[in-house]
Amino acid sequence: MTERPVILATAPLRGPGLETLRSLGDVVEESWISATTMKLQNDEQLAARIAATGATIVICEADQCKGAVLEAGLSAIASTRGDPTNVDVAGATAKGIPVLRAPGRNADAVAEMTIALLMAVNRHLVAADGDVRNGDTYKDGTIPYQRFRAWQVAGRTAGIVGLGAVGRATKWRFEGLGMKVIAYDPYAPDATHELDELVSTADVVSMHAVVTPETAAMIGAKQFALMKEDAIYLNSARAALHDTDALVEALQSGSIGGAGLDHFEGENLAPGHPLLSMRNVVLTPHIGGATYDTEANHTTIIANGLAQLLKGEVPDNCVNPEVLK
Repeated sequence: MTERPVILATAPLRGPGLETLRSLGDVVEESWISATTMKLQNDEQLAARIAATGATIVICEADQCKGAVLEAGLSAIASTRGDPTNVDVAGATAKGIPVLRAPGRNADAVAEMTIALLMAVNRHLVAADGDVRNGDTYKDGTIPYQRFRAWQVAGRTAGIVGLGAVGRATKWRFEGLGMKVIAYDPYAPDATHELDELVSTADVVSMHAVVTPETAAMIGAKQFALMKEDAIYLNSARAALHDTDALVEALQSGSIGGAGLDHFEGENLAPGHPLLSMRNVVLTPHIGGATYDTEANHTTIIANGLAQLLKGEVPDNCVNPEVLK
């Protein structure tokens, strides 16, 4: 490309990668998320912004890159997601448009969230905080030591399901806590266990698999029944990996000890859902990747990929490199 491109960014950008982007082209920042607003654009709306700004490259996170966007004369589309599900990759490929992604951008963030959920569930942090705030330190004549005793995690066994970027980032953190780590992943040669063997052995079962037809509801009534009575189930990935009704039953019956969840189908729980009233469950609203570092990471990954692309090279993070050959 001989002319300096206009880069329309509807994803939040920050960190050193932003300067790299600015060295590559004229960056127009129109982030879909800020402290007060959230704006998601369909393909017609995004195509209108592309036309208005004269952009030839789009960096997006949640806007729909399909249909009209693919007719807008773009030279590249960059999705700041690890899996560019907001992009019609097949359609872009048919149009000869390279699509970049940002693999592993939030691996450390989600791994840290997993550890936070583990500690919150195991040490009853939410319930203990509530007792202090409500003036119930000596609730019903008991002392906190009685109500909130727990096993320390050091020396316990953590079972990781899915050894991708997040699973591996979580693995060394579990090990740093003094835990023995076992893993199930049919696509990772260093995984140690089959699924049923893992869930029956682990004191903590932590989900980090990608949702596919193969993995959907992979943790169901059978797997919960195999878990130890004091086992903690963690899911900082996607709720589709487990059968929620079976999880509720396991928690209500005492088949497992507790759960920490950072995602729900439809992104929230309906009022009155059984999980909302369980004191041995910690619930967070899909915030595992919500760090400023995630934004800095995806900015750097995309900037480096675009730099390669503009030099005529094939970026490592291009999901359809065939369009460049």
